[in-house]
Amino acid sequence: MNSYLGAMPIKRCLDLGADIVVTGRCVDSAVVLGPLMHSFGWDQSNHDLLAAGSLAGHLVECGAQSTGGIFTDWHQVPDWDNMGFPVVECSADGSFTLSKPPRTGGLVSFGTVAEQLVYEIGDPRRYLLPDVTCDFSQVTITEVPGAEGVAVKVAGARGLPPSADYKVCATYMDGFRATAVCPVGGPRAAEKGRRTAESIIKRVRRIFKQLGMEDFSSVNIQILGAEDTYGPHASGKSTREAVIWMAVHHRQKKALEMFAREIAPAGTGMAPGLTGIVGGRPRVSPVLKPFFFLHPKAEVKVDIHLNGELVETFTEVTPASASQEALSSPPSSQTPDTSTDLPSGPHNYRLEDLAYTRSGDKGDSANIGVIARHPLFYPYLKKHLSASVVQEYFQHLIQSDGSDQPAVTRYELPGINGLNFLLQNSLGGGGVASLRSDPQGKAYGQMLLDYNLKGLPDLKSLVD
Repeated sequence: MNSYLGAMPIKRCLDLGADIVVTGRCVDSAVVLGPLMHSFGWDQSNHDLLAAGSLAGHLVECGAQSTGGIFTDWHQVPDWDNMGFPVVECSADGSFTLSKPPRTGGLVSFGTVAEQLVYEIGDPRRYLLPDVTCDFSQVTITEVPGAEGVAVKVAGARGLPPSADYKVCATYMDGFRATAVCPVGGPRAAEKGRRTAESIIKRVRRIFKQLGMEDFSSVNIQILGAEDTYGPHASGKSTREAVIWMAVHHRQKKALEMFAREIAPAGTGMAPGLTGIVGGRPRVSPVLKPFFFLHPKAEVKVDIHLNGELVETFTEVTPASASQEALSSPPSSQTPDTSTDLPSGPHNYRLEDLAYTRSGDKGDSANIGVIARHPLFYPYLKKHLSASVVQEYFQHLIQSDGSDQPAVTRYELPGINGLNFLLQNSLGGGGVASLRSDPQGKAYGQMLLDYNLKGLPDLKSLVD
């Protein structure tokens, strides 16, 4: 069980003379904000500065993801073998530029940094951190003149007081899992792979029944290469190479050990073209399922050790009035709806023609950010890419929670002409709890690039 600490304990260590700080669990951005608070003397009451420092930390926390890594236009990013990591140069007023070391691979541009801004943030007006509640909706990203692809200036983060609670992550045992991955070649490879997987599961279930054992808790069969993850949007094209992804969950370890032993017989008794089991016999692993909750900061003590000796015990207390402000609704970032005034036309565009995307996870929820490639495209994205459209597109991956509430929420980031979609219950449990081949939604943004926007005017002529 771990609470997500913020920047204050890191700042205190540096104030006390530490050269290197080794933390327990903390939010990623705190390792940047803490040194900034120490260096510039920022206090806890200047929330705009704390939000700016947290944004700097957010943009660099995933390394090369802001310097061209996993960028939509990946084909334009040079020298993956020598990727440059991001460097932020911060000023005392909270302004900063982001670049990368010279003579390194990668790319720094509006697009690469904007994609990282929307990565896994949920509501951009209320990005909750232990030190500050951030509003990133009006953030702007400007390529530095004369340094195209080398540096960008980032500004516009705003802050509100944080809540009085820490986020806490606990884990508990939830049975066991095993995954078999098997390549299949030849004509009708996907059909052969699917029948093979279904036959293995049927065989193991018969063994369970004969031994008086309970059934699998859950089974997930995907044929990679057949576009199973795309559901109704799959191309339907036949493939001569496919990969079986067969993941199972059971309360008993010995049940999955039986499953693991029953994969090999498929190599001699089922479909032709089964080339082997990737990694050998599947390994049975315990499932440690996460559980998140809030705990009062005032009840958490952080011990600070310097040179092996306890020098201070730190407790963070947020005033009740500030906590209530953090929980209140922030000012709307919605821009005026001018969609009714937009002209239509005979043109259709794939989303990739008009926007960048990036996706990630938060537990069992997926996050898809969409950023217009040109400001003139943004009103059309707002009109045609609604929350209901995205929910329908990913309906086959969303599990109903039994309520009548929409599973997808859309947020706006007019500062970068962006939209952010939060898809609840869309990852099959998320992380290690998910049996899917994409348990963190990393490909969801890529999948959305194929969405077709219809009835638009000639948008490309507007920017040429």
